[in-house]
Amino acid sequence: MNDVSVVGPEAGEVVDLGPARVRILEDGRTTGHRLGMAEITLAPHSAGPPQHRHARHDEGFYVVSGTARFTVGTTEHDAPAGTLVMVPPGAPHTFANPGDEPLVMVNTFTPDLYVQYFRDLRDAAAGGQAMTEQATAEVMERYDTVVTTEFA
Repeated sequence: MNDVSVVGPEAGEVVDLGPARVRILEDGRTTGHRLGMAEITLAPHSAGPPQHRHARHDEGFYVVSGTARFTVGTTEHDAPAGTLVMVPPGAPHTFANPGDEPLVMVNTFTPDLYVQYFRDLRDAAAGGQAMTEQATAEVMERYDTVVTTEFA
């Protein structure tokens, strides 16, 4: 028998990462590791991660409230509430919240391997490591993800 996961509005594992709050909704245990899902809340006027590429997973972002600014290579896309952004493996991308209100997005990972990235960032910060771009890049590399400035 397969168990069904129901995660209420106050449930889920919360990972605080400075201006970002990540609420893990599905870490892959229910989906046979085919899908991970999180709710990301980003404070106003905050940057997200450095621009990066994933080698082994697709990533999706559904904007619930606020407006995200996605940067894909050298192109910026403003994504208001109701927008879906799908990022295939190999596509450079990042996001930010340029607005005055918190940004809330539902984030998917197929397969789920990137969910652990957020936990690893939290653990590194809790261990006293400064969350520099280099430190973030080192954690990303564990999940076949690299920071990039090459967009061709």
